[in-house]
Amino acid sequence: MGVSTTAEPPYRRIVEEIRGQIAAGELGPGDRLPSTRQIARRSRVALATATKALNALRQEGLVQAIPRVGTVVAVPEDEAAPSGPARPRTSTRPEQELTRERVVRTAIEIADSEGLDAVSMRAVAARLGAATMSMYRHVASKDELVLLMADAAFAEQGYAEPPPAGWRARIELAARTLWTLYRRHPWLAQLNPLTRPLPLPSLLLHGEWILAALDELGFEPAAALDLEVVLYSHIQGLAANLEREAHAQAATGLTDDEWVEQQGDALNAIARSGRYPTFAKLMATFAHDGYDLDLDKLFEIGLRMLLDGLAVLVEQRR
Repeated sequence: MGVSTTAEPPYRRIVEEIRGQIAAGELGPGDRLPSTRQIARRSRVALATATKALNALRQEGLVQAIPRVGTVVAVPEDEAAPSGPARPRTSTRPEQELTRERVVRTAIEIADSEGLDAVSMRAVAARLGAATMSMYRHVASKDELVLLMADAAFAEQGYAEPPPAGWRARIELAARTLWTLYRRHPWLAQLNPLTRPLPLPSLLLHGEWILAALDELGFEPAAALDLEVVLYSHIQGLAANLEREAHAQAATGLTDDEWVEQQGDALNAIARSGRYPTFAKLMATFAHDGYDLDLDKLFEIGLRMLLDGLAVLVEQRR
């Protein structure tokens, strides 16, 4: 009589490997784990399998998701500071307690920590400890889920009435509020092409704040909308680089500084060619003083330039 054996599920092999690395001290508290995409590529499994493995490790309390960092080894409870936050654990509440709000909020947490590509109905269900099909009782599809995520994210900050005095102060407030939201949720920059605006009430709240200021200045509707789009594209365009950098780090394992350092020889060769003297002068300066590409600083520079230009238009209309 033969004895049948059942192969260990692929996700369990990944769990055992990472658990062993943590136990051996190869991965310590705070160390970042590979992304789901990197695990899938290295272990030759589907993304869903890699996601299931990380979710199993979260349920055990061995790892935790940190927004815009990824999944890291959790600090053991007996080593955590008494006043610090409790270690997050995956929810395992029964399916009947699922709500649309919980599904959407969990999907946002996944997108914040792992990127929008990591969001799927299966991934959200695994994070909630629920069956995948139970998601469809609350959200019809992933496309609907993404819209609900975006609307919830843009609704996280609003505006107090009455508005600040003056059109410039009002537009500055709206622009900085949007930048804060994009900073918090960089995946938002992927969603809303200027040519295909999404019907998101919470996004329109921010647009309304800007449009009202422009309307009070007497701009025609088309001109006001053009100006609002220009302001919005400045914010969205810079924010898109936040998500691209996160993807680049996940794909290469290099920070932006490390990547630039690797390009040093090629950039210096271009500078020495003599074809680009201004660039060569900049490179010589940066070799001594360095250069930090600060997106927050660029946001403020761009906003100031746009509003200064708008002030000229307003003055010309008088």
